[in-house]
Amino acid sequence: MDQLEPSQVEILGQLQAISGGADADVMISVLASVEWDIQKAAELILDGDISHNNPAPPPVEVEAFEVDDSLVSVNSPRRPRRDSRSHGVARTRTFWDTFVSIFTLPIHFLSSLLRFALGTLRIPFPSLHFTGISPYRTARPIASDPRSAADRWIRAVEEETGAVCVNGSRSLPAIASGAQAGPSTIRRNTYAAENGEDNAKTLPQFFSGSYEEVLDICQRDARIACIILVSDEHDDVPEFKRSTLTDPTLVKTLCENSFVVWGGDVRDRDAWSAAQKLQATTYPFVAFLALQPRRNHLSSSHSNSSPVLTTLSRHQGRSVPDTAPTSAHSLVEHLEQQLLPRVTPFLTRHRTMIQERERDRILREEQDRAFKDSARRDRERQESRENAKREETERLIKEQQEIREREERQRLEQERQEKKKEVRMDWRRWMRSSLIPSMGPATTGSAVRIAVRLPNNERVVRVFSPMSTLTALYAFADSKLIPTDILLSDDPKHAPATDVNDLRGLEAYIGQQPEHSDAWWGFKLALAYPRREIKWEAAKCLRDVDGLQDGSQVVVELGSGKARPQSNDASDDEYDTESD
Repeated sequence: MDQLEPSQVEILGQLQAISGGADADVMISVLASVEWDIQKAAELILDGDISHNNPAPPPVEVEAFEVDDSLVSVNSPRRPRRDSRSHGVARTRTFWDTFVSIFTLPIHFLSSLLRFALGTLRIPFPSLHFTGISPYRTARPIASDPRSAADRWIRAVEEETGAVCVNGSRSLPAIASGAQAGPSTIRRNTYAAENGEDNAKTLPQFFSGSYEEVLDICQRDARIACIILVSDEHDDVPEFKRSTLTDPTLVKTLCENSFVVWGGDVRDRDAWSAAQKLQATTYPFVAFLALQPRRNHLSSSHSNSSPVLTTLSRHQGRSVPDTAPTSAHSLVEHLEQQLLPRVTPFLTRHRTMIQERERDRILREEQDRAFKDSARRDRERQESRENAKREETERLIKEQQEIREREERQRLEQERQEKKKEVRMDWRRWMRSSLIPSMGPATTGSAVRIAVRLPNNERVVRVFSPMSTLTALYAFADSKLIPTDILLSDDPKHAPATDVNDLRGLEAYIGQQPEHSDAWWGFKLALAYPRREIKWEAAKCLRDVDGLQDGSQVVVELGSGKARPQSNDASDDEYDTESD
């Protein structure tokens, strides 16, 4: 041992921890044969293939984990040159490995066939292999999920120590068959913890997650992490769990200072990775991590640089007596006198800065949200105004279109009425120039003298033959409605309808019109007093009309159906009723 270098002593300690405290001389011989390669030496020990004069202890079954000796190989000095004995051992191992491989090849082939046959029949086949340090060759089931592995380790610590986590929210594990002291202690301590009894044993509140998640929490919340790594193959680990992890003072210190406590067994993949990153060589192992300012020689950039996650201290080895590195007393004293006074002020400032940033972020989010809400309301009001304006514009356009359509209809109706009036005026002028003269004068003895009062209060008198018809009387009254500015000489010689030449033709034409005769004539004739309407009928003689046999006075009533007031004095008639 005195001739070994410090790096070789460290490698020897790691190999003894893996092998369960094997003889130091045997371990030195094995390491010398493999050029002090700890991974190859561990494979030799676990495979039981050591041929030395000193009897070696039986191989210890170690759970699978990866060994990363890059730090050791980089930091250790140059390895000693192998002597002739080392070369001989290496040649012997090469020959022996070749012989064993050839001998076991048929066995592996038969085993594969048997496994395939039993697998086809759905019969379980036991897995027979040696346990080594490769994570894929292990006798212990390893959870691929770091969270499941951490949760399983916490339950195992609770069962072994009979304590529960301080939060009390963890569900108690079921009582395993054959276990007596552990579960009963957990039940008793749980009941005591719930009822406030002093004899309740508690554990720190372990974080049930991965190691990387613990680091994220430390960086995000500016908290201190307490990393606990153990190996159940080490003799000092059970005492560490019972004395240190359940110490009330340590648990209280970790809880009051909001430590993120995480632990695991290095036989698990995540815990072994954490051990390699933290450079753990002896178990139990306790490390404290937290954010610290970057060490920068330039003070100007030092204040602007972001903090980095730093390993504050590492403690490994025995937990008894109280002065041991991993004892509760040593850890509490280290935390209260060194670590917390040194890192708490910076973490408090950093945590305050994080809270201010979070408040600023929340304030910015609220401002952005308020701005977006205001912009949304303004946009909605603008859209509402635009919609109202568009609706008003559409309404005005629709009203204007309706007005134009109504005006167009009125214009067409007016043109139609004007055209109708022109045609009617042509009929009146034709009747004045052609039809009325053709009636001829009536004889005095049999003549019927009829006075016609026009709408302009003018009265005209016409002597009709008793055989004259109502059509002649209506035609005479209609011809008197021609304005005085239209001369007789300008009247048409032919009727507007080509097939009308006399009264009979006119009566036939009026009967063919879709409108009523009163509408075609545009006026009505009525006896003056007492008033009695004289309806037009085709081919009806005047003598057959009651009140017109001996002559009378009729009134021309236009579309309103009312004639202008007339006097009842007979002298106003200015005519005498003639009779035979």
